[in-house]
Amino acid sequence: MLSRARLLARAPVSVPKRFASTKVTSLKETLQEVIPAKQEQLKKLKAEHSQSVVGDIKVENIIGGMRGLKAMLWDASVLDPNEGIRFHGLSIPDCQKVLPPAPGGKEIIAESMLWLLLTGQVPSEAQTRQLSREFAEKGDLPPFLEKLVDSWAWAVAALNHESLFQAAYEKGIKKSEYWTYTLDDCINLIARLPALAARIYRNVYKPGTALPPLNKDLDLIGNYSALLGFGDNHNLTEYLRLYIALHGDHEGGNASAHTAHLVGSTLSDPYLSYSAALFALAGPLHGLANQEVLRWQMAMQAELGTEVTHDQIKEYLWKTLKGGQVVPGYGHGVLRNPDPRFIALQEFCDARPELLESSMIQLVKKTYEVAPGVLKEHGKTKNPFPNVDATSGCVLHHYGLTEFKYYTVIFGVSRALGALTQLVWARALGLPLERPKSLSLDAIEKLVK
Repeated sequence: MLSRARLLARAPVSVPKRFASTKVTSLKETLQEVIPAKQEQLKKLKAEHSQSVVGDIKVENIIGGMRGLKAMLWDASVLDPNEGIRFHGLSIPDCQKVLPPAPGGKEIIAESMLWLLLTGQVPSEAQTRQLSREFAEKGDLPPFLEKLVDSWAWAVAALNHESLFQAAYEKGIKKSEYWTYTLDDCINLIARLPALAARIYRNVYKPGTALPPLNKDLDLIGNYSALLGFGDNHNLTEYLRLYIALHGDHEGGNASAHTAHLVGSTLSDPYLSYSAALFALAGPLHGLANQEVLRWQMAMQAELGTEVTHDQIKEYLWKTLKGGQVVPGYGHGVLRNPDPRFIALQEFCDARPELLESSMIQLVKKTYEVAPGVLKEHGKTKNPFPNVDATSGCVLHHYGLTEFKYYTVIFGVSRALGALTQLVWARALGLPLERPKSLSLDAIEKLVK
């Protein structure tokens, strides 16, 4: 007698018509036939069932990239649509008042922001200085990495060769000890990021230029500025301090932070986890935004000149929109008011005569005075107000850091503060492997009907 398995194997299979094909076509040709039907299915699902609930979740959350879905623990910062970002309850103006600056400076520095993000407490000046010295003492790149960076750019991932967490995990450690080794890796990585980022800048833009040694008496970004060759430019150094502190964290759902969290949830070490986050930063919808703003502002200035009126800017904005383009630097996936980070950078500009005299910075300010009205009239933008990218790259360019493509590397140095501190907490709290449930279009339709 034939077994049940063999009988089933011989039984004819009924193939749904949409899977059956009588033509011999290439894979690409087949997809060209299949894709329009799927696109139409998705369009219909959005139109008819976006507000339908599957389980406890709206369909729009499932098919919309999980936007707005409250499904992730991230303790360091919360992004409110109206108030903007708060770090452990402190607004950006609060942070500017209470977080210690560098000696001789006025702006927030990475060390004081890192301390706040990691502990929820405001550090003293002495604690901040102690952390600066620790970073400087640990900030030199190991020789193997110097050779690697000079020939290959995947340096953050390569540093996992020295991961204390990975080495301890392989030997066998208690789960309760995971966070201590993770913290050691995170501190070492943050300490080395300026030297690593500066070496990339040197190799790409100034080959053959010697890099100065780290100054043990400087803060993290003070050393970074010196390594880039701008150590004698106090205003740029102060701007980099503010820029990197303000970009340090922005909730956990943004692409780079979420990527670090996701990869870290597999117990990958911080070097591998953050290298994955850096790849997320390289996308034009995330880490390249301020470059696009700068290009757009420079194109406007090239067309209209340096003495630009509000009416000319308004006309240029409409030209951009009618050309099917977005106005770069305006709008935000969460915010519904001007980005407090943008306001903080504008206040930085307003306090410095050289920026007040800059035609580019003044163009940014005039655009801010005109663009929200135009975007409201246009009616297709949920948030017509500027985000931080509307000004951030323009100030870097004014101070002489003119290499557009490098701006994302600076962003990468910054975002490490939030992403890595939360890796420490993920291990301390024993957070599980991140594994959301996915649904096909057919499954969603079946559930909503």
